[in-house]
Amino acid sequence: MTDLEAALRKAVRGEVGFDVTSRALTTMDASNYRRVPLGVVAPADADDVAAVLEVCRAHGVPVVARGGGTSIAGQATGTGVVLDFTRHMNRLVSLDPEARTAVVQPGLVLDRLQEAAAPHGLRFGPDPSTHSRCTLGGMIGNNSCGSHSVAWGTTADSVRELAVLTARGRRLRPGQGWAGAPEGLRELAEGELARLRTGFPELPRRISGYALDALLPERGADVARSFCGSEGTLGVVTEAVVRLVEAPRARALAVLGYADEAAAAQAAAGLLPLGPLTVEGMAVDLVPSASVAGLPRGGAWLFVETGGESEAEARAGAEAVVRAADAVDALVVADPAGQRALWRIREDASGTATRMPDGSEAWPGWEDCAVPPARLGGYLRDFRELLTAHGLRGTPYGHFGDGCIHVRIDFDLLTDAGVARFRRFSQELADLVVAHGGSLSGEHGDGQARAELLPRMYGEEMVAVFERAKAVWDPDDLLNPGMLVRPAPLDANLRFSVLPREPVDVVFGYPSDGGDFSAAVRRCVGVAKCRTTSVSGSGVMCPSFRATGEEQHSTRGRARLLHEMLAGELVAGGWRSTEVRDALDLCLSCKGCRSDCPVEVDMATYKAEFLHHHYAGRRRPAAHYAMGWLPVWLRWVARARVAPVVNLLAGSGPLVAVVKRLGGIAGEREVPRLAGETFSRWWRGRRPAAGRSGDLVVLWPDTFTEYLSPSVGRAAVRVLEAAGLRVVLPPTLRGRAVGDGASTSATALLAARRGRVCCGLTYVSTGQLDRARALLRRTLDLMAPVLETSAPVVVLEPSCAAALRTDLPELLHDDPRAARLAGRVLTFAEVLERHAPDWAPPAVDRPVTGQTHCHQHAVLGDAADRRLRAAAGLTGELSGGCCGLAGNFGFEAGHYEVSVACAEDRLLPAVREAPDGAVVLADGFSCRTQLEQLGGVRGRHLAEVLAEGLGE
Repeated sequence: MTDLEAALRKAVRGEVGFDVTSRALTTMDASNYRRVPLGVVAPADADDVAAVLEVCRAHGVPVVARGGGTSIAGQATGTGVVLDFTRHMNRLVSLDPEARTAVVQPGLVLDRLQEAAAPHGLRFGPDPSTHSRCTLGGMIGNNSCGSHSVAWGTTADSVRELAVLTARGRRLRPGQGWAGAPEGLRELAEGELARLRTGFPELPRRISGYALDALLPERGADVARSFCGSEGTLGVVTEAVVRLVEAPRARALAVLGYADEAAAAQAAAGLLPLGPLTVEGMAVDLVPSASVAGLPRGGAWLFVETGGESEAEARAGAEAVVRAADAVDALVVADPAGQRALWRIREDASGTATRMPDGSEAWPGWEDCAVPPARLGGYLRDFRELLTAHGLRGTPYGHFGDGCIHVRIDFDLLTDAGVARFRRFSQELADLVVAHGGSLSGEHGDGQARAELLPRMYGEEMVAVFERAKAVWDPDDLLNPGMLVRPAPLDANLRFSVLPREPVDVVFGYPSDGGDFSAAVRRCVGVAKCRTTSVSGSGVMCPSFRATGEEQHSTRGRARLLHEMLAGELVAGGWRSTEVRDALDLCLSCKGCRSDCPVEVDMATYKAEFLHHHYAGRRRPAAHYAMGWLPVWLRWVARARVAPVVNLLAGSGPLVAVVKRLGGIAGEREVPRLAGETFSRWWRGRRPAAGRSGDLVVLWPDTFTEYLSPSVGRAAVRVLEAAGLRVVLPPTLRGRAVGDGASTSATALLAARRGRVCCGLTYVSTGQLDRARALLRRTLDLMAPVLETSAPVVVLEPSCAAALRTDLPELLHDDPRAARLAGRVLTFAEVLERHAPDWAPPAVDRPVTGQTHCHQHAVLGDAADRRLRAAAGLTGELSGGCCGLAGNFGFEAGHYEVSVACAEDRLLPAVREAPDGAVVLADGFSCRTQLEQLGGVRGRHLAEVLAEGLGE
């Protein structure tokens, strides 16, 4: 233990982390930059903050205050001690509806403040797209804005008073009228009045530099306002009094279509006199193809929100906007659900923009410069010309009404030549922004990305005044040094420089990343959508973070540790890293990040890859053998016909306890009962349906349906045949015709020996990828006759369907048959919709509850299921999230508490709150097992519900 660490542990009541994991999680924010801190402290209160500052001052170690870690300019990284306010100093201290103020701690997430203010008809004005995870302290540090700044301004406009600790331990209360000013600040300002009155451009989004003009007497000598946007370089905020605004009772959204973003930008300023709440812009490049159909015609759009006391008043305002706009096409949306769906497209742009339309990478660096709104159209045209001149591409979007543009650019930050071009472009773009009367930063601050270029905007003399102001507040340069004044070069400390230049040897194909595991890990840019404490609609990501609240159990945290593992500087041992292993241990492999993360980070795949390498050539955990080899054990039991004996032994307390301990199974878990008759055995003994003339469909006998819940398979066969389809099973002998399914008793034993089709899910989830590949190749051999037909493959278990759709072609990327089989896989609802479109399901006419399977949400989609449920009269919505059992995860020893917490997040509350008579739908075996063991409720597959509705 170092002297610094020992001193901090003695002085601080909160957590002190100098371990590899704590440091690795804070090496980066959402920027291009990386710095390795000495340690991380989560202070319990303001006294802890004071103690940290005292210890660090004595040791000459810098201090960086960090909120949600979503800063895009690098200001939330540092080489000293990082203060993490999100763990303890995250409370809403008080809220006064009459005064319309709130007292907040710096680690409070913005959405929590909004939720508390909403019942009073109030809200905090600024709302960045990261509102579900950004903190009030970070917003004050960056002077954040968001989409509603045309109506309610920036964070600086919403701050009344601050509680600030200086690096030398002074406790100040900055406010108006020189309140809380450190000694020397007033003298500095009054000695530079002429410069402060003339040296700052007038525009709504001027965030760059220190806001020293707020100290002018005609502006109320507002010390709190001048502190906002100082990026943690002047003092540490421990509390803030913020102003709230009245929220409109109703809102409407006018979506205006234009030919391109320049035309949209040109039109934005003309809409401001109508008093909109937002004027946001984005181009078609950032909109997923599935979402474009719901937008008006055009190549770019303005999202203009209006408010009112009633829906009619809000709609009238939106219609007035449409009349005033010279748009190609327009759409007015008044219902809240429709507006939320549209806003999600805009909010995800910060992540979506990190990929160009062709899939190549794009990066921040010129993420949020701003110009006067009236000049935005001309600026964008010049900006496009500059991009072309440098051979670069980028897709602008952002706050067009405020003249603020976000853009990710396809910089090459991996080679010396590419980094040199990044520097040249940044310098020239800075000059272009200044030529248009703009600010280098219009929202996210300067950080390391732009601080070096501030003299181009303000001139050397004004920057010298900034340096003097920094010295007044922090004479020892202890707080976030290298930001705003005396900055590091904009091309230093790039986070990509430590990654390996040669591709890493991996098993999965990573088709979206050119087969490069480093590129896959680079996908995580730190926008931290995975750190939300609640999910909306059918969202899933990230259940383990919501259960623990720990960064290392978020998708971003795990990606950061993988990044550091590849770098090899902080996290040693490569694939053998225990830090990465421990962080991935609580990943449920729910695949939610594959769909919910704006850049489609696929942590389930990364986890399987890591486990494969981590345990290569050595003994695995017992659970990997007990549950990874589950298809083998179940097949042996079925072959020996001893399922009743196994079930009897599973009910024996002492014996089953020993088995659980040896198998790495959680003691709290009940062992699921095996079916007395497997699905395939029932199939062989049934009387074949006659007279079917519909399409041929191949029903996949997954492990769970085959051995644990054959009732689902029987129900599916009944429904599919009722719909007129001809159902067959996959061959079990190589070369057999489609529908063989070990059709004669003479071949049954041989078929069992020769093989059964399997998706390999249990091997993939435990990282036994060599076995998974071998099993999948055998499956492809068996399925060869199916691939010669046009028959779809119906998979009832969502996790198995997802494995066949994604894991199969990515594991066997060298076998063209894998992609062909993946393309044939359909869910139960999809096959009915596509191959029996005229069939009408039975009228069940009951409400439903339950949860959309996480793999179905992330990989398969549930649109067909929704339509099928509606046709059957099954009303209501299924919840999002993950059940928490997630295959082997919830059964493994050490996972039980997290598994329960995940179930209590969405699934179990949804079932408890369901109306009487509701059908509990759960297509996944894990979901049904979790419901039964934790809720005492029997969940059913949709096929079972429909089969019951068919009657006798």
